[in-house]
Amino acid sequence: MLIARHMLFVLIAICLARSAAQAGEFAEFRPLGFSADGRVFAFEEFGVQDGSGFAFANRFFIDTVSDSFIPGSTVRVVIEDDTKSIGDARTEAESRSAALVARYDLSANPGVIAAFNPLSELDGAAHHLRYTPFSMEPQPFGPYEVTLQEVELPSSSLCRDIADTSTGFRLELTQINGRPSSMVLHDDTSVPQSRGCPLSYRIGGAITHLAGGVSTHAVLVLVRSIGFEGENGRWIAVTRRFE
Repeated sequence: MLIARHMLFVLIAICLARSAAQAGEFAEFRPLGFSADGRVFAFEEFGVQDGSGFAFANRFFIDTVSDSFIPGSTVRVVIEDDTKSIGDARTEAESRSAALVARYDLSANPGVIAAFNPLSELDGAAHHLRYTPFSMEPQPFGPYEVTLQEVELPSSSLCRDIADTSTGFRLELTQINGRPSSMVLHDDTSVPQSRGCPLSYRIGGAITHLAGGVSTHAVLVLVRSIGFEGENGRWIAVTRRFE
């Protein structure tokens, strides 16, 4: 009986190990801050790649006026040594981006995490987010409301062998400072290869900044895509300024 019970525990452990080994991975998100005038927003994502087990860290610097990456600013680090940690990857990414962080004085302007809705938030809505831009009482601002709609698009060349179509998204502000709106923040007409082969999207939160009467909002979107051993998750920030 004891031998049978021991064998059962061993089989359960093997099954659990295989299940964990075949899981995908979702990057953690951290804001790096804004420039003093809010015209630049930066964030970091990091984790351990499924399949290889290599630690990675990416840093993105966004021009919030044009909602586009600052040319030459993106930092991507993958440490191809499975004895190295996420901390090692983040340290390398920090070193490579130190000049940009200092140039825009990001540490002095962290912004406000107005809302955060990660995949682990079980009661969070995937395609809807409602928030006020700053934490204060009495609240001088009305709510902002964001909705996300997934759209079917032609598959990119990267994913044509997997599926005929790919998933993009449309992001719309349906409420601005308490007033109804139909402002489109983002509307895919194609899916860039940088997203891999997307399966779905989730509104992940909102980071805000106020300076000189201008509020800047960075709406976070989690991209769920096909990974090596399961679904992977990476982050996008869509920015808009309000005067």
